Amino acid sequence: MIYKFRVILDAEEDIFRDIAIDENDTLEDFHNAIFNAFGFDGMEVASFYTCDETWNQEDEISLFDTGDVPGEQKIMSDYTLSALLDEENTKIIYVYDFIQMWTFLVELAAIEEPQAGETYPTLLFSHGEMPDEAGDKNFEADNADDIYGDYEDDYDEDDLDMLDGEDNFEDYGFEENWN
Repeated sequence: MIYKFRVILDAEEDIFRDIAIDENDTLEDFHNAIFNAFGFDGMEVASFYTCDETWNQEDEISLFDTGDVPGEQKIMSDYTLSALLDEENTKIIYVYDFIQMWTFLVELAAIEEPQAGETYPTLLFSHGEMPDEAGDKNFEADNADDIYGDYEDDYDEDDLDMLDGEDNFEDYGFEENWN
């Protein structure tokens, strides 16, 4: 079967690509199709993230195993598309270049029979021009009330002094000169 995806750049303007790819291709194959469809050079690190129906990020599946224990981390070449996505699980997030943070919302739009004579993956449709830089990501709240809520009025510097002026580290389960 052929999976048809809409890959949408997380930006203010509508920029997306429709890609058809075989369900037995790996996430690494899909990664290659995405960076080619958007005109990237493929020289940057990328990851897919599983997510729920409202795009809340869950598990990372990276391009390379960067974990402390070899083989312990999930990597793209280990997963076929059909192992992660189906008619009920249609969404996944793709991040390319962790400096620029190009973020894409990827949704499975259709599952169809392959077309005779067609090679996959293939770019079906392209809409919008890629900007020179990824949009700014705002990881901060708009104002202090969003962060602190009602606690800001109760702020007292003495609350932050764990030791109350004493160097008694034994109470905290570690020694002062641990290194």
